[in-house]
Amino acid sequence: MARRTEKPQKAPKPPKEAGRIKQMWQVFKMTRRYDSSAVWIMALGFAVPVLAGVALALIFSRDNVFGLVMWILAGVLAGLLAALIILGRRAERAAYKQIEGQPGAVGAVLRSSLKRSWTGSEMPVAVNGKTQDAVYRAVGRGGVVLIGEGAHSRTTRMLEDERRKVLRILPNVPVTFLTVGNDPADVPLHRVAAKMQRIKPALTKPEVLAVSNRLTSLSGSPLPIPKGIDPMRMRPQRGR
Repeated sequence: MARRTEKPQKAPKPPKEAGRIKQMWQVFKMTRRYDSSAVWIMALGFAVPVLAGVALALIFSRDNVFGLVMWILAGVLAGLLAALIILGRRAERAAYKQIEGQPGAVGAVLRSSLKRSWTGSEMPVAVNGKTQDAVYRAVGRGGVVLIGEGAHSRTTRMLEDERRKVLRILPNVPVTFLTVGNDPADVPLHRVAAKMQRIKPALTKPEVLAVSNRLTSLSGSPLPIPKGIDPMRMRPQRGR
């Protein structure tokens, strides 16, 4: 009796990824939920270029239908671009609001929002196991930046300890402190990358690479991320 040949089972189809428009709508809803003013700012960003396009059309192409259409179309396109840029910025800020105050939030910023002139690790270089306070390190044209995550009073000593370690290896490299927390003098989480960009350049690009390699080679194995957030799953859009 002939054996029946079993048909191989088809592998389940992977779920389709959301389309670009659907993704943008999801980002918009998330942003609106955490930032109610985003809608009005986006509307203003769209309206200003459109009104400017209409005004320019009336000034330069009042008697030319084609010119009128082109000026207005250019205004609409510029308005859409401005609204999307605003959405990206506000969405990034809203995403950071969701994780602000959680251990590992600074690591998410260093992983996803640093400009090209800076490099930083999502892994802290020092962690207080009891309080979950941490210190992160970044290297760029401005030198070495040590970022404390936690209460200012508790992270100050940790930052000073890390500065001594850096200066022992690289005595001529400037070291800057930033603290992310709830104190008035602290830097808001969404402003960390912008604050670092304002640091006055002190190193050349080859020096930045040398400093980064020197610190990496002497740091040893990276410390674990404090419990509370997985930066690998938090990927806000980059501001360019």
